[in-house]
Amino acid sequence: MKALSANRQMVRAAMAAPYLERDEEHDLAVRWKDNKDQEALHRITMAHMRLVISMASKFRNYGLLMSDLVQEGHVGLLEAAARFDPDRDVRFSTYATWWIRASIQDYILRNWSIVRGGTSSAQKSLFFNLRRLRARLAQDDPSLSKSAIHLQIASTLGVHAKDVAVMDARLSGSDPSLNAPMSDGESGASSDRIEFLKSDEPLPDEQVSMIIDEERRHSWLGDALNTLNARELRIIRERRLAEDGATLESLGSALGISKERVRQIESRAIEKLRAVMTADAPEIASL
Repeated sequence: MKALSANRQMVRAAMAAPYLERDEEHDLAVRWKDNKDQEALHRITMAHMRLVISMASKFRNYGLLMSDLVQEGHVGLLEAAARFDPDRDVRFSTYATWWIRASIQDYILRNWSIVRGGTSSAQKSLFFNLRRLRARLAQDDPSLSKSAIHLQIASTLGVHAKDVAVMDARLSGSDPSLNAPMSDGESGASSDRIEFLKSDEPLPDEQVSMIIDEERRHSWLGDALNTLNARELRIIRERRLAEDGATLESLGSALGISKERVRQIESRAIEKLRAVMTADAPEIASL
């Protein structure tokens, strides 16, 4: 009930937002682009939320919540605002339409299991146009067979007829619920489908083992680093342990030595670390 109330409030707010005249829209877009004026951005997006809602409603038959579709459309609207050039002779709504539709379609593709394996532009076009084309062809010529319809759709969209047939079969079916009961086939006991799914995560004992091994490696490395002198330690930390490793040139400039000398010190330090770590823990030599 709360979600429904929130959706209604959002729709009412969108419908109540005033339309923008061309000059006003241009001024707001300039304020946002040049000065990052948040008030200007808010007025632009609110004035176009009715466009988002309208476009989201066109995709409501894909089994996803309307509120989620609107939210994704709003993401596309913000992306359009970030990229819009007010100096071009085009209205913002015209420019934003593509971004709103693309954001909603990407969200649908991410959440429909039947198209997880095919997200090329051709597959997207097939997914979003198959139903419409199939209905139109069947209406124009009711005598057409399913295979003939598939051939015409394939020709129109530039895809293989086999791809059309596969997508049509998938769209005609429904995703099984993970809470649907299944029998284990032996005892006859019934469990939810989700309990039969194989997880790619390591088993609990493997996870614990990985954590312990990681802690050991950190301990070995810490002890080995203590054997380096200050300059060796700095070079190793900044070259090997930092997220963005420093260059030989930058370290050489900071230390007042040549980049070749930095490379020599680094090589010597690595050999010292390897010698200490393999002496204390021979099993790490293969890592």
